[in-house]
Amino acid sequence: MKKIFLFFAIVSISMSGFAQGNDPAAKKILDAVSARFKSFKGVLASFTLKNEDNSGKVLGVKKGTVSMKGNKYKVSLAGQEIFCDGTTVWTYDKAANEVTINKVDNSSSTITPQKLFTNFYDKDFLYKLNGEKKEAGKTLQEIEMTPVDKTKQFHKVYIQVNKATQTLYSTKVLDKQQNKFIYTVNTMNGKATLADNLFTFDKSKYPGVEEVDLR
Repeated sequence: MKKIFLFFAIVSISMSGFAQGNDPAAKKILDAVSARFKSFKGVLASFTLKNEDNSGKVLGVKKGTVSMKGNKYKVSLAGQEIFCDGTTVWTYDKAANEVTINKVDNSSSTITPQKLFTNFYDKDFLYKLNGEKKEAGKTLQEIEMTPVDKTKQFHKVYIQVNKATQTLYSTKVLDKQQNKFIYTVNTMNGKATLADNLFTFDKSKYPGVEEVDLR
């Protein structure tokens, strides 16, 4: 589960690096993505997370879903689930049948799926628009981002935006060993009707679950 949060952290940080003096065309595109996402009342998205080594060999592929409503979210990925009702976060590990409970941390360093689409205010990256390309019948606008701080564990981030829908299509993170972590949004429904209880861990649905309460 820590790997899920690490990836969200890398992606969220990458999408927040729009410092003054950078490419205004890229900022215009990403501001539009943020505005588009904020207009959604309920979001249900499916995604694929792929890990490749520096030779391009695929090390792993996982598919998952994320539901978002206001400051609430639920992430499901390969037997792991994260629930957040805006106050409490439950992290469930299916293999261990264990759920870890934490309070929501509202500090600026906290990573949530919402920040993956909307956090555009950090100043840690240089960025530029690389241009457009066609893929799977879509016109994608690619933005290349380079961290100002060279001690970061990654050295390049490439964000692709679906030009027609103004939504995030994929994010590729390259670490210093040229390994790649690629997050691709497969589907996104911005008109999803999501009940509030979806974002709360219901212990009765997980017989024998062990609770680790860190609140």
